[in-house]
Amino acid sequence: MSALLELSGVTRSYRNGDETVTALAGIDLIIEAGELVAIVGTSGSGKSTLMNILGCLDQPSSGDYRIGGRSVSGLSANELASMRRENFGFIFQRYHLLPSMTAADNVAMPAVYAGTDGATRAARAGQLLQRLGLGERVGHRPGQLSGGQQQRVSIARALMNGGRIILADEPTGALDSASGETVLEVLRELHTEGHTVIIVTHDMQVAEKADRIIEIRDGRVLADRRVRETVRETPLPDIATSETPSWFSGLVARFSDAFPMALRSMAAQRTRTFLTMFGIVIGIAAVVAVVGMGEGSRRRVLAQISELGASTLTIFPGRGWTDEKAGSITSLVLSDASVLSAQPYVAGVTPLVTTTARARSDQTSLNATINGVGAEYFAINGIRFVSGHNFPQDSMERRGQYAILDDRTASALFPRGDAPIGKIVMLDRMPVTVTGIVARPRSAAADKSLQVYIPHTSAAGRLLAASTSLAALSVRVAEGRDTAVAERAIVSLLERRHGTKDFFVFNSDQMRRTMESASQTLAVLISSVAVISLVVGGVGVMNIMLVSVTERTKEIGLRMAVGARRLDIMLQFLIEAIVICVAGSLVGVGLALALAALLGGAEGEMPMVISVHAILGACASAFLIGLLFGFLPARGASRLDPVDALSRE
Repeated sequence: MSALLELSGVTRSYRNGDETVTALAGIDLIIEAGELVAIVGTSGSGKSTLMNILGCLDQPSSGDYRIGGRSVSGLSANELASMRRENFGFIFQRYHLLPSMTAADNVAMPAVYAGTDGATRAARAGQLLQRLGLGERVGHRPGQLSGGQQQRVSIARALMNGGRIILADEPTGALDSASGETVLEVLRELHTEGHTVIIVTHDMQVAEKADRIIEIRDGRVLADRRVRETVRETPLPDIATSETPSWFSGLVARFSDAFPMALRSMAAQRTRTFLTMFGIVIGIAAVVAVVGMGEGSRRRVLAQISELGASTLTIFPGRGWTDEKAGSITSLVLSDASVLSAQPYVAGVTPLVTTTARARSDQTSLNATINGVGAEYFAINGIRFVSGHNFPQDSMERRGQYAILDDRTASALFPRGDAPIGKIVMLDRMPVTVTGIVARPRSAAADKSLQVYIPHTSAAGRLLAASTSLAALSVRVAEGRDTAVAERAIVSLLERRHGTKDFFVFNSDQMRRTMESASQTLAVLISSVAVISLVVGGVGVMNIMLVSVTERTKEIGLRMAVGARRLDIMLQFLIEAIVICVAGSLVGVGLALALAALLGGAEGEMPMVISVHAILGACASAFLIGLLFGFLPARGASRLDPVDALSRE
């Protein structure tokens, strides 16, 4: 036999308030490969501290500890995890099985952190459970197993990565005598197969089953005696290991293993998971809904302004909308339209004269507003034809008696549903032929008056007694020209012609920009409030995850004991936080979509337009929140001391 474990002058001291407690005081000990050793002592004797140091769960305050000739002094947390994973198998008094996992999954856990592929893990776990008489309990959870069966699952887990050294901490302490004897028999069998078995116990009867008994008291070895000669060990079977993966493939493998474990943990705490997710659901739904409402409102405003005409300037007589003398101003005349149409920054001009008249069809008679306009009026102002066509080409020169009705007027004049195109309508005493039907602009939806459009020359010459005064001029600015610059040029030109500024200009583009800016500002303000709610949800995730770390401290300690690296622990808790947030974002997006459908979507009273970008942005935000707010709890979990974690109640 050869020295496998060697302690030289090992001490371990703890701070307890202002006092220093010495758990181990200068331990010198050699344990050879293939031995069956019992470390026995009363509570507080230091035996558990000695076991923790032997299993690399703890490190000496001073002295040297070597495994196979390699000193563990100064090893990093991940190097200690590797040492545990490759050399040790732990059997605990309280089994430390995870209740959310099956017996097979509990057994396979050490192999997960060793990088063994899933098929190999499952096959070996099944073989070990079959060997220990639990072949029919592979799919059972710990709550469905007796104490003796749970301890045998714990033994199988200790053997998963080979278990060259078995550390059994009070393995029979929680069992009845029959089950305890079965467990001891299994340990003796493992010893005869070549495993080095170290039993830590306070029961001398259990200790006497070993070949060598080490008594410890007050942190010192009191006696070290050999009860019988150790049976010559047989070579241990080699455990198949895969090649060391690359950094990237190793990280992918860890993620693929950590993800299902995170899902099982979340499923085991459904209520807590749902409550944690709830804050994210509300936050994401609020953000998506607000962004959707902002986009819907912006599109509606732009659509309404577009109906007033793209790049359109409308010139009215008077000094503003509230000028009571505007009706008496007659200086805005048709020749102004001719002059403006010759300017290089003008793409088109149409005059507007208005009056009222009695409109009569063969079915009804109604009062209507008569608009004398040019043929370009509809294109300039973005008015869409529903049916029919514009005035004939020579209508202006001949004072043609033609009319175009808006859709509401057409329905009112022809209530029986007759097609108005080609029908004769009387405007007072002037007959006109209907050539087209146009859609009523949304901006005029509140105006209940009926609208009839005729050539402006017909309106001025036949209905207004040859009046030359115009109610307005609509100007379409040429492509690529700035409407603000064009407005200043028009104002300057008309001021020179009229000798005074007896008109005002309505610029639809400036209004569009103002409304667009205002809607964006409002959307940013409301979105800020929604983002705050999302951050509050993220803080809730962090708080719950911190509570989860506290509740699952023993689980974390167990994972570390079987070889989990700090990154493995961090990944699991980060994945849980991210999954909760992303799942919450999907539910939140669904809630926002349902709300949009309930409100009627883009055409409803409160228009909502939820784009793919908004959905992707919400999911990305949730992912980042899970990553950011889950990092602190995950980091805290990964930095727990395995000894403290395992002993935490």
